[in-house]
Amino acid sequence: MTSVDQERTIWLLAGETSGDDLGAKLIRALRHFNPALQFVGVGGPKMQEQGLQILFPMQDLAVMGLVEVLPKIRMLSNRLNQAVDQIKTIQPDVVVTIDSPGFSLRLLKRIAPLRIPRVHYVAPQVWAWHESRVKKFPGLWDKLLCLLPFEQEFFSKHGLKTHFVGHPILETEVHHGNADTFRKEHDIQPNAPILLLMPGSRRSELPKLMPVFKQTILLLKRQLPDLVPVIPTSPLAKERVEHNIHDWPIKPLIIHQPQDKYNAYAAANAALTKSGTSTLELALAKVPMAVTYRVNPITAIIARRMIKVPYVAMINLLGGREVAPELLQENCHPEKLCATIMGLLTDPQKVKAQQDAFTHIMHQLQAPNNQPPSHAAALEILDMIKG
Repeated sequence: MTSVDQERTIWLLAGETSGDDLGAKLIRALRHFNPALQFVGVGGPKMQEQGLQILFPMQDLAVMGLVEVLPKIRMLSNRLNQAVDQIKTIQPDVVVTIDSPGFSLRLLKRIAPLRIPRVHYVAPQVWAWHESRVKKFPGLWDKLLCLLPFEQEFFSKHGLKTHFVGHPILETEVHHGNADTFRKEHDIQPNAPILLLMPGSRRSELPKLMPVFKQTILLLKRQLPDLVPVIPTSPLAKERVEHNIHDWPIKPLIIHQPQDKYNAYAAANAALTKSGTSTLELALAKVPMAVTYRVNPITAIIARRMIKVPYVAMINLLGGREVAPELLQENCHPEKLCATIMGLLTDPQKVKAQQDAFTHIMHQLQAPNNQPPSHAAALEILDMIKG
């Protein structure tokens, strides 16, 4: 066991909901090894619950898309200056940035002259976008912690010190829900099909996906009148989701409490989800899924020229094939989404094929020595302080 005897300060940054969840697990794991640690920086409610003293709201950084970020440049620049100034002032023992590479990597570069140990947690996906960008990384961090097994080899071949620590999805309870409890609590008939809708939580995502989801549900309801659409979301995004469904003739059930979400996963017959970590959550819970996404058309044109991998969904990248159907951009269309979801709701063979693949993929994500991924990450960070 690694421990640090004296009181130390760790400065943390998370810029979106998934990073907040990851950061909360990391703080809890760090405190497991050293209860005296102090945590300062930027995060969301989950990190605050674990004792993070927050500098400014994490939501200010939750912007995605090349076009979508333009109106936010001035605000993001001010937030970057605030973060740098605080780090200069308090001189933490280590700075840990979690994902959000657009902001995190700029911050790491700005604080490089301070000679404070820097750890970046969640590798930038340059293996997907543009491998040549990796040339800009030497000197940005002292240690990179990656979540995916193939990333360690990728970054190591570029001379970057990288450690695979396992994927935090394995520490969640998403696969321990109770289907009967969910149906009873929400008065859903035993045979009524449940469809999870997972449009994401960012302000830039909801307006693009929700209108398509609305039309998809209307089409599905014609074939499955007793279909129950359910939207699991975070407490932070609940109000935004409610705003986006205010004119829906068929109102989905919105849930935001963790246990309710896990129970929904257990009860669900299928899911329509954006690409991202949600595909791994669903895979762990064995929920058959279709993956969709839509961005600004200009962003899409640029992205298609840059993307170097055959799939967008993480579950498909890890599986090495299209385990879950991907319907992106122009294929993010109500008729196509409806047909794909109907296949999952009516074809047991399609469901079994996905679920068998999920089991194999989840095994790949286990941390070294079968320890919890957050503990593996915490020990790597504590070794930086000790060194």
